[in-house]
Amino acid sequence: MKISVIGVGAMGGAIVEGLLKSRYVGADDICISDASQSALDRFANSGVNVTTENNVAALVGDIIMVVVKPWLVEQVLHQIKDVIDYERQQLVIVAAGITSEQLTKWMQKDEQLPNIFLAIPNIAIAQLASMTFLVSVSQTPQQPASDVKKMFDSMGQTIVIEERMLGAGTTLASCGIAYAMRYIRAAAEGGVELGFRANDAKNIVMQTVKGAVELLQATGLHPEAAIDMVTTPSGVTIKGLNEMEHAGFSSAVIRGLKAGAQK
Repeated sequence: MKISVIGVGAMGGAIVEGLLKSRYVGADDICISDASQSALDRFANSGVNVTTENNVAALVGDIIMVVVKPWLVEQVLHQIKDVIDYERQQLVIVAAGITSEQLTKWMQKDEQLPNIFLAIPNIAIAQLASMTFLVSVSQTPQQPASDVKKMFDSMGQTIVIEERMLGAGTTLASCGIAYAMRYIRAAAEGGVELGFRANDAKNIVMQTVKGAVELLQATGLHPEAAIDMVTTPSGVTIKGLNEMEHAGFSSAVIRGLKAGAQK
């Protein structure tokens, strides 16, 4: 299998990093394109094929990923439309706010569509730890969704959802990774106030968050059940939790997620 990535900025570059680390395909099976030579230079010594021509990259991949700013998607699709093999190649659009209706309009040719997917990963894909949402826009019997899902599964976890849930998924996982980082920053700053050096406080908080995630994954416990395991009557943990709730911690998280999901 060959994979093309058109656009290797922050997200596209993270996807290429993830593909290289996952070894889902070999480096020589990856072709990347970008208008910026400096973006391509980042992968100069990785073994991937590079070009500044999007239509050249589109010719190569069994899976073609378009990872550009939303306002550039139509322009890029126009550039590559005539070289795509609608029977063989699969097209994955990684751009927030793009709809299946738009893609159908832009890509329809002789009343046919290629196999198209909308995908929203997060930047942890570079570390094989993305939570990726996948929507099938048009699926043919010859090209099942499993091909694309397996690719993203090699770089984290993937869930196939209905398009109506894509905005919610974006704020929960793609934006959500920034929300999690904001907690880490705040807790690390608290650690400094408690007396730790800044870097030590950051490392303590990161390991603590990692431990919480791995515990929940390993046990399947609901977070509240796991919290009960470390709270004792009149203990410091429950006092700290209650103080956070008095300040609106849970409410602030939920309100932030809902705000992020608004169009």
